[in-house]
Amino acid sequence: MKRFFGTAAVLLSAALTLTACGGGDPLTSASPAPAGSGSSSAPAAGGKVVIGSANFPENVLLAEIYSQALEAKGVQVEEKLNIGSREVLYDQVKSGGLTVLPEYIGSLLAFVDKTTTAKSKDDVVAGLKEKLPAELEVLTPAAAEDNNSLTVTKETATKNGLTTIEDLVKVSKTFSVGGPPEFQSRQEKNFKDTYGLEFKEWKKTGDATADAIKDGTVQVGNVFTTDPKILVNDLVSLQDNKSAFASENIAPLVNKAGVNDTVRTTLDAVSAKLDTAGLVGLMKRVAVDKDDAATVAKDWLTQNGLL
Repeated sequence: MKRFFGTAAVLLSAALTLTACGGGDPLTSASPAPAGSGSSSAPAAGGKVVIGSANFPENVLLAEIYSQALEAKGVQVEEKLNIGSREVLYDQVKSGGLTVLPEYIGSLLAFVDKTTTAKSKDDVVAGLKEKLPAELEVLTPAAAEDNNSLTVTKETATKNGLTTIEDLVKVSKTFSVGGPPEFQSRQEKNFKDTYGLEFKEWKKTGDATADAIKDGTVQVGNVFTTDPKILVNDLVSLQDNKSAFASENIAPLVNKAGVNDTVRTTLDAVSAKLDTAGLVGLMKRVAVDKDDAATVAKDWLTQNGLL
């Protein structure tokens, strides 16, 4: 299952409308790069690290976190944010026009290896080590993922003893499941093969899936794990303990020639502190409360002893 950067960019136009796309990948359908936003193919000069991002709030926030963490270690940083799609961004990192980019490992692997079947974090990372060109490297992934999920209300989770997707087996035949229009065709066989899941009914709830879970239209639904509606609506994303969805851990994609040990260790320290629950909270501040991404990044870095 691939995530499109342009899908997540929905947050730019409406808070609380991150879509659970059931097959989207936000890095591959975003808008083209605007003029002057990192289109040069020349490597950064003088040891400067150029941090890029896709054009949606979560990726901009992650780039701000990387940037401020590096600046705190004395690294000269230039930001080129809101650039566009993976097709643009990937080539810029490869050429050296960008040095560092926040990435999503499962979707990145699917981009460089169209035949991959890797799903677990370890398998995805192994695949990237094999398939990425010599110029590029993915540093240590964070625990944080912006992945597809099966999500329920906290009440449903407590009442039925649900913590993992596997736990759904005992109740799924009585549950309606919601998601985007293509969700059933893309995932019904996968869920049955991986978990033995069979649902009573599949409903096309689209962008309103989180709300449909909250109001009881469906009992379970496909929501991105960093969607602020999970927090706002007091929902619970069930652990994908058998990897039905490919891992989408967040990790820095770097141009090897442009990073030194200070850059590597600093970005690894950021990844070591970043988890999904924390990122959901940060995204609520950015997408719902409309706080400035740079301010949110600074607060998080300070709280985690990285500034």
